[in-house]
Amino acid sequence: MTKGHSITIEQSAEHVRVVHREQVLAESTRALVLRETGCPARYYIPEGDVHTELLTASETHTYCPFKGTASYWSLPDAPDLVWAYPDPKPEVAEIKGHLCFYEAEVN
Repeated sequence: MTKGHSITIEQSAEHVRVVHREQVLAESTRALVLRETGCPARYYIPEGDVHTELLTASETHTYCPFKGTASYWSLPDAPDLVWAYPDPKPEVAEIKGHLCFYEAEVN
C-alpha cells in the first residue's frame, strides 16, 4: 500500500442481505468487510451466497492499483450493480470468489 492508504479485510459478524426492487440478490452470514482509506466499508459476499443466475456479465472493467482489475455484472434495470476481483492482488487475496454490491442491508 502507498503511504497514507490502507485496506483491511475481516470476517463480518453481521447478516448481510442485498435486495433490489424487492428481489433478494444475496444473503450471507459469511461476508467479508473491506475497509479502504477514503471509501465506505464494502461487504464482499461469497459467490455461493449470491443469486448469480439473476445477473448478466457486463463489458465494464475497472482497475484499482490496490485491488486489481474488477469485472462487473448488471440487472436489466441496474447496470454494473455488482463487481468482483477475479484475480485480486496478493494483499487482498481473501476477496477472490466474493462479489460486492453498491448497496447492502446489514443487521
